[in-house]
Amino acid sequence: MKILSWNIRAGGGVRAEKIAAQIQRWCPDIVALMEFRGTPPSLCLAEALSEQGLNHQRTTADPKNPTVNSLLLASRWPLRKIVVKNEPNEPRRWLLAKVSAPKPFTIGVMHIPNRNTGLKFPYHNAVLDVVQKWRGGPALLVGDTNSGQIDLDEEVPCFGPPEHDWMTSLDDAHWKDAFRLLHGEARAYTWYSPNKGNGFRLDEAFVNRMMVHRLTKARYEWGNDGSKDRRREALSDHSALILDFKSG
Repeated sequence: MKILSWNIRAGGGVRAEKIAAQIQRWCPDIVALMEFRGTPPSLCLAEALSEQGLNHQRTTADPKNPTVNSLLLASRWPLRKIVVKNEPNEPRRWLLAKVSAPKPFTIGVMHIPNRNTGLKFPYHNAVLDVVQKWRGGPALLVGDTNSGQIDLDEEVPCFGPPEHDWMTSLDDAHWKDAFRLLHGEARAYTWYSPNKGNGFRLDEAFVNRMMVHRLTKARYEWGNDGSKDRRREALSDHSALILDFKSG
């Protein structure tokens, strides 16, 4: 089973068709997209994923405000949206669903706000409350967290104690950072600042103790639009996170 998590930047725009083609090449069973929107390019992307067999879909996009960044979850298996107590109070940026795969599990999709919004740390606290009280069986959280560990996940100083402590608190709650679990302290950057080009790892997956034994691979890949110059950010300013799990 392959799960793909990807911030597609501003709803995909004119890149949407090529984003769909890249997703098809990765051939995932479940796709979680951040910065999905209710705009025509995003809706065409969702339809393309449905045609790829990812026809069970849930989104937080609001047709009344289609240009607001939201989430899309698309799956080969039925999805049932669930609500838990004290979950993040950011309805466009949080989506939790039960996946009716051969071995069912729950997936949560996150797009954590930047620090300057004032919403980041309340979101952090809500996620910690969810994971520390979790009794829902096998589960994982994926997404763009705008967070990382000091030094380890940044090319230049950016993260502070709140981000670092949030990451380590998830580990203490036995929700393991999938990439770190398999790759230790290897450097990996999933977003680069447009001005100075410094790299940061902002995109993660956290797998709980009832799901972690099924994890076999975790890697980052940049989308390829097929052009000759192979620009790293041709399809999105974020790299995708691809996770492989044993089916049984």
